[in-house]
Amino acid sequence: MPLVSVIIPCRNEELWIGKCIESVLKTDYPKNLLELFISDGLSTDKTVEIALQYSEKYPFIKVLRNEKRIFPAAINLGYQNSTGDVIVILGAHAEYSSNYITENVKALYDHEVDNVGGVVEQIWPIKNLVGKAITKVLSSKFGIGGASYRTGTDKPLLVTTVFGGCYRRSVFEKIGLFNENLISSSDIDFNVRLKNNGGKTLLIPDVKVLYYYAETNFTKFIRNNLRNGFWTINPLKFVDYIPVTLRHLIPLFFVSGIFGTLLLSCFSIYFIWLLLFV
Repeated sequence: MPLVSVIIPCRNEELWIGKCIESVLKTDYPKNLLELFISDGLSTDKTVEIALQYSEKYPFIKVLRNEKRIFPAAINLGYQNSTGDVIVILGAHAEYSSNYITENVKALYDHEVDNVGGVVEQIWPIKNLVGKAITKVLSSKFGIGGASYRTGTDKPLLVTTVFGGCYRRSVFEKIGLFNENLISSSDIDFNVRLKNNGGKTLLIPDVKVLYYYAETNFTKFIRNNLRNGFWTINPLKFVDYIPVTLRHLIPLFFVSGIFGTLLLSCFSIYFIWLLLFV
């Protein structure tokens, strides 16, 4: 069994970081073959304090200071401090099944792929109407596109990206680190580069991200989606290939279609019908 390096990038996650770490500690993967890096982006809450309590108790847990504060820098910092043959990237806003690491590592070698991940089960920490609505949106194909790791699968499936990726270390050695110019889409870029270099990403239904705590504040949800939309297009300034797929652009076409036909309907009744159709 290979040495596994788990990287958890975080910033101001005091509500979730303890639950996330606890779920990793419950893993059935041998602890002597595990190292865990909490890569913190200068949190202003109690995230670091909580993480340090775990690192004092468990020697294989290390807390890193991510001066750049951004996600890709957090991953790169964790990787540069790691020694594992397998790199697992986990989100702090989630809890993971006890077999998550074991089954992902097993699938990585059994299926001879380069990246493996499980299925995400969305939950809302605040049980209100907005929280339920956002969770439904993030679990439906209309809301999330073709992201099978959110909508689910009943069999192993080759995909473009997964949540909580489990990578061979050789992937980083082959295609390089996360692009720190891409603040909010570096994971998409990394997996596209992996695919363009002949790498394979596998989604397996047998392991699950047990709880992904969806953002239930409507204002933050809208702000996050606007940021994601911006970073779907902005990477074109930094890379010499198209770093996104058609499904990432569908929201742009949809919203442009609504406002475009609304404007053109001032000049022709046909555009009113097209607007209603859209």
